[in-house]
Amino acid sequence: MAKGDDQHRLQTAFSLHQAGNLNEAANLYRQIIERDATNAGAIHFLGVIEGTVGNFEQAKSLLERSLKIQPSNIHYIENYATILLQVRDYESALKICEQGLQFSQSNVSLLYVSAVSLYELRQLQSSIRQFDKLLSLQPNHIEAINDRGAALAELKDYDAALASFEKTLSVDPRHAGAHLNKGNLFGLLKRYEEAFVAYDKALTLNPNLAEAWVGRGNILRELGRYDESFVAYAKALAIEPNLPDAWFGRGNAFMELKRYEEALAAFEKAQTLEPDLAMVEGARLYAKIHLCDWNNFDAECAHLISSIRSGIETAPFLTLAISSSPDVQHQCAKRFSKSNYPLFNESISDGRRFDHDRIRVAYLSADFGDYPMSHLLVGVFEQHNHRRFETIAISFGTGNQGEIGTRVRGSFDQFIDVRNQNDFDVAKLLKRLEVDIAVDLMGYTAHSRTAIVAHRPCAIQVNFLGYPGTMGADYIDYLIADQTLIPEFYQRFYTEKIVYLPHCYQANDAKRPISDRLFTRSEYGLLPEKAFVFCCFNGNYKILPPVFDCWMRVLKKIEGSVLWLLEDNVVATGNLRKEAAARGVSPDRLIFARRMPPPEHLARQQLADLFLDTLPCNAHTTASDALWAGLPVLTQIGNTFAGRVASSLLNAVGLPELITSTEEEYEKLAIDLAVTPDRLEAIKRTLSHNRLIEPLFRTELFTRHIEAAYTAMYERYKAGGSPDHIYVQH
Repeated sequence: MAKGDDQHRLQTAFSLHQAGNLNEAANLYRQIIERDATNAGAIHFLGVIEGTVGNFEQAKSLLERSLKIQPSNIHYIENYATILLQVRDYESALKICEQGLQFSQSNVSLLYVSAVSLYELRQLQSSIRQFDKLLSLQPNHIEAINDRGAALAELKDYDAALASFEKTLSVDPRHAGAHLNKGNLFGLLKRYEEAFVAYDKALTLNPNLAEAWVGRGNILRELGRYDESFVAYAKALAIEPNLPDAWFGRGNAFMELKRYEEALAAFEKAQTLEPDLAMVEGARLYAKIHLCDWNNFDAECAHLISSIRSGIETAPFLTLAISSSPDVQHQCAKRFSKSNYPLFNESISDGRRFDHDRIRVAYLSADFGDYPMSHLLVGVFEQHNHRRFETIAISFGTGNQGEIGTRVRGSFDQFIDVRNQNDFDVAKLLKRLEVDIAVDLMGYTAHSRTAIVAHRPCAIQVNFLGYPGTMGADYIDYLIADQTLIPEFYQRFYTEKIVYLPHCYQANDAKRPISDRLFTRSEYGLLPEKAFVFCCFNGNYKILPPVFDCWMRVLKKIEGSVLWLLEDNVVATGNLRKEAAARGVSPDRLIFARRMPPPEHLARQQLADLFLDTLPCNAHTTASDALWAGLPVLTQIGNTFAGRVASSLLNAVGLPELITSTEEEYEKLAIDLAVTPDRLEAIKRTLSHNRLIEPLFRTELFTRHIEAAYTAMYERYKAGGSPDHIYVQH
C-alpha cells in the first residue's frame, strides 16, 4: 500500500477521533503503525486516545516515541507534557516544558504545565512567577487563577489565596475546584462553618469530587466527630479507592481513637499509593511503635532519620521517641515549623511596649482539665503572685473536666474559652488583651494550635512543659529548662534561648492526693508475693527493642522477678509477650495494668520495687508520679531533652545515684538493687524523706522561680534587649 493510502487512513482515523469514535480511530492508527513504525502522527494520536481512556503509562510511552521522531513538534510537546503531569512525573514534565518554551515562549499550555509541576515540586515562588507569566498572556485562564491561589495558600499568604479563588468564581461561579480550594483554606484557618459551606458547594457541582469529602473528613476529625469523619473518608474512597489523602486521613482518625492497628493499615495503604506523601512515613512508624511492632524496626528508623536529614518532613513528636540525636530533632522541628507554621504575613505584633502594673501572662493549652499538664501545673496556677502577675488561660480544649478542671479554672484571673475561634482571631484577642508573655503549653502535641503564636501576637513567647524539645520556630523566644536537660554545649540544637531554672523545669503539685486504698499484689497478678517487681508505666510507644532487650536480661538474672507494664492496647500487650518469649523469658512474667484514676494509680505503684525508665524518651509525668508515690526510678541519661527528664527529676529530689550513663551501668544497677534489698530500702527511705523537702515537689518554690524567669524576660524586653539565655538564681 502506498504512502498516500496511509495518509488517507490517517486523515480518516483523525476524523473518527475528532468525532469521538475512539475505538475505530485507535484501530486505524494501529494498522498504520504496523505498516510504518515511524509514522509519528499515528503514534502520537494513538497515545492521545490512550490518555483519554485512562491508559496513562501506554499514552506516555507512545507520546514519547512520537516526540523522538519529531522533537520540535510543539503540539507533540504539549500533549506529552500534559500526560507527564497526569502520571505525576513532574520533573520530566518540567524538563519537556522548558524544551518546548524555547520554541514557543508564549505557549500557554506549556506555561500551565510548567507552573503546576513547579507547584507539585514545592518550588512555590517559581510556580507563582510562571502562573503570573501565563496570566499576563491570558488573564482569564480559570485553572491558572485557581491553581495560583493554591500555591499562595501553601506559602501561607491566605488573603491573596482567597482573592484568587474568589476571582476564579467571579469568572465561573460553578468552578467546583475553586470551592474545594476555599474549603481547604477555611479548614486551615479553622473557619470550619465556612469550610463546610464551600465543600458542600463543590460537591453540589461535582458529587464525585473525592478531595472535598477528604476535606470534610479532616475537619470532622479535628472537631472530634470521628464517626462522621469516617463516613466522609468512605465516600471519598468509594469515588476514588486509591486516593492517598483519604487513607492518610483515616489513619489519623484511627490514631486519635487509639485504634493503632487500623491506623497502621491505613497509613501503609497511603504510603503504598504515594511513597512521598508528606509525613506518611513517620505516621506509619509512629503507629507501629504504639503496637510494639518491631518488625524491620532498625532499618525503618534509620531510613526515617536519613530522610529527615535529607529534607523529608515528618511530625516532630515521633523523633522524641525514636531518636537520640538533638540535631535530628532540631532539623525536624525547624522543617515542620517552616512548612506548617511559618511566621504569618499577617503578624499582628507592632512592637509596642505596654506599661502594666502587673505582668500579663497568658497560658495557651487544650489540656486545662483532667490531663497530665493540669495535674502538674495546677499548683503553680494557684500560687501565682497576683499582685505582680495577671494570669489568663486561653483554652481551646473540651472544657472543664472534673475536680482538677475546677481547680484550674478557679486559679486564673481570666479563663477564656476559644474553641470556636480561629487562630488569627485568638491571636488578635491576645493582642487586644495586651498580653506581655504568651506561654505555649502544647508545642507539637495533640490538639496544639501553634498557628496562634505563629501570628506573633505577643512580645515574648515561651515554649514550656508540654513539648519536651525545641519547636524550631523563630517566633518562640524562650524554652523553659534546667542545667540537666540542656547543658550549655547543647544550646546550638535549640532555636529558642534557654531559661535555666535552678533545680528542675518540671512543675509539680504538692497537693496531689494518693488514695488510701490498700492494694494487694495478688489482685494485680504480681505473684508470687515475694517476687521482685520491676515496673514501667510509660506509654508502650516508648518501649523500644534496645531497652526491652536490657529488661529481659535483667529478668533472667533475677529469678522469679516480674515486669509490670501499662496495658496500652491489646496488640502491644501480645507483641511484648511474644518478644519476651523470643528472648527466652516466660510471657507470664510480663504483667499488664489497666489505666485508672490518678489517686488510685499513685497508690498501686507502691506495690512495685523499682521503676525502670526508657530511652531515648524518658518517663516524664510518669516518673514524677512514681517518685511522688515513693517508688524509686532508675534511668539512663540521654542526649536530648526528652531523654534527660528523669535525670532532672532525680537530681531535684536528691537521688542522683539512680542516674546511669550507659546501658551497661543501667542494667548492672537494676540487678544490684534487686539483689541487695537493704540498699534499695535505704534509697526508698531517702526518697520518702526528700519528697517533702527537696525542690522537686515544692510547688511554691517552683512558682517563685518561674515568676523570676518571667520577670527577667519582661525586664530584658522593656530595656530594649533581644532574647538571651537566662539563669534564674536559687
